[in-house]
Amino acid sequence: MKPRLSLLLATLVALSAGPLRAADSVEQVIARARAYLGSDKALNAVSTVHFTGSIEINDGTKLPVDILFQKPYQQRITVTAPKFIEITALDGYDAWQKKINPANPTQWQVTLLDAGQVKRLRANTWENLNFFTGLDKKGGNVLPGGEATVDGRACVKLSFVHANDIVFVRYFDKATGRLVKTETETGAEIREEGEMIVNGVRFPKKVINKATNGSTTTIMFERIELNVAIPAGEFSVPTFKAN
Repeated sequence: MKPRLSLLLATLVALSAGPLRAADSVEQVIARARAYLGSDKALNAVSTVHFTGSIEINDGTKLPVDILFQKPYQQRITVTAPKFIEITALDGYDAWQKKINPANPTQWQVTLLDAGQVKRLRANTWENLNFFTGLDKKGGNVLPGGEATVDGRACVKLSFVHANDIVFVRYFDKATGRLVKTETETGAEIREEGEMIVNGVRFPKKVINKATNGSTTTIMFERIELNVAIPAGEFSVPTFKAN
């Protein structure tokens, strides 16, 4: 037998005894990531999420924060500071920001957000309610990015593309499916720490956002409620009511 043929046969025998594992498909990675968070039944049952906690900005200041998400595309974030209350909200294709004087709640102003801001808030709402699946149904897609090592962990990289200028690049632990890190198209970095399990769904206790300039914003959750119906008026653009 020729040496080259002998080597080929030996290789085939080795492969048949222990075949090399092909790279997981996008669907397999997402399935593993979802399984880490909870069962399909528990994840699919989520229609609203209500977070309460605090937000810590770069200088160490901590402020109370209240965050609401409701399917399909409603969001409301309220930050309370000593000198102002700021509400940022999305209601379908309408988005707005309201600033209130806490010393005199009748003093407030509303700013309507532009189309780009609406698109980003819609993407953010989808990301918080759909747990990695179904992006193709809203016109986006998920692209494979190969393997990478993050914090010494072997990870699989997926890009969740809502639009050319709205992309969440996620690194999932190959073994467990746990989300290790998220990057945005601007280079900002998002990491999660700790865990809270509510109605069979795993959430982080802390979310750390690091901008490209190095500034950091940390949101710490004290309470998470699921599937509590939220009145539509909570998201509607405020209107002035005359006496």
